[in-house]
Amino acid sequence: MPDFRSDTVTQPTPAMREAMFKAPLGDDVFADDPSVNALQEHAAQLLGFEAALFAPSGTQTNLIALWGHCQRGDEAIVGQSWHTYRWEAGGMAVLGSIQPQPVETQPDGTLRVADITAAIKPDDPHFARTRLVVLENTTGGQVLPPAYIAEVAQLARSRGLAMHLDGARLFNAATANAARHGTDVYDEARTLCSHFDSVSLCLSKGLGAPVGSLVLGSAAFIRQARRTRKILGGGMRQAGVLAAAGHYALQHHVRRLADDHAHLNQLAQGLQEMGSSHPALQGRITVQPWQTNILFTDIHPDIAPAFTAWLAQHQVRVTSGLYAGQTRLRWVTHLDVSQADVQSALDCVARFALPG
Repeated sequence: MPDFRSDTVTQPTPAMREAMFKAPLGDDVFADDPSVNALQEHAAQLLGFEAALFAPSGTQTNLIALWGHCQRGDEAIVGQSWHTYRWEAGGMAVLGSIQPQPVETQPDGTLRVADITAAIKPDDPHFARTRLVVLENTTGGQVLPPAYIAEVAQLARSRGLAMHLDGARLFNAATANAARHGTDVYDEARTLCSHFDSVSLCLSKGLGAPVGSLVLGSAAFIRQARRTRKILGGGMRQAGVLAAAGHYALQHHVRRLADDHAHLNQLAQGLQEMGSSHPALQGRITVQPWQTNILFTDIHPDIAPAFTAWLAQHQVRVTSGLYAGQTRLRWVTHLDVSQADVQSALDCVARFALPG
């Protein structure tokens, strides 16, 4: 059975492994690993930035960017549920001495512009200096509307604030926009990035590389980012073996993200149908709205233990947690989940019956 826990569980494809095996190597701390340099140059050109830096993880590239925009005691406006605030161990405060100013995330994944405006501090020594607005796209699989991003960027510029994008799944957002507008996914990605001073892009989620993320920005910003990466212990030596995988992913795994979205749609529709007709699930499973490759389903407490045990017994792997008194399951489609895998999972769910 497939693994729906996350798009981080993908394995390198044979072609990606071949690219890794053949990668020319140097010492990236001396900036002379040709494969790392090629990845960084390709990514920067692809997304419309002057430069890029390869690092081990998205947590690190986000922190590098935050540190680049903010000094000790400065403040970054973030979403209450953003990774940069909730899921990265408080790194901006613990290591960067940056004060996070969380703003409530709306059901559609946005932050209300009025809330962002209200969070910006006046120039007064009583307050931390607001320096940065952070957005996340996608967030929980939801795509921030391009017009909304432009509006937030305009606000930030008018108040002298920088903009950072946690674009771990940037290309999933671009894929959804391209499908909606009938445009090219790479063009959509560049357009999304055009509103930001820096972007963090994960290569090991939907793009399927085994390790690594990129931080992108101006040449001066990335020079400082290299120093920050060293402070954080992110300098790697013959890192080209990993960079080659990320380079291959950017070239060959972006357009296929549309397949992941199609498979998620197949899964969501199947679960939704069973929620209205399956004897054991009727009225007990709620399928939340979906847009890309991430789906949340809420399971009523009276069947949640049996249902989650059934999935585990049949090796349908999902993540779960409590949300508003119900068990919320997260399903993520990715490179290693096929249409047949989705159908197998739906068949397994269809066989579920309450004990007794």
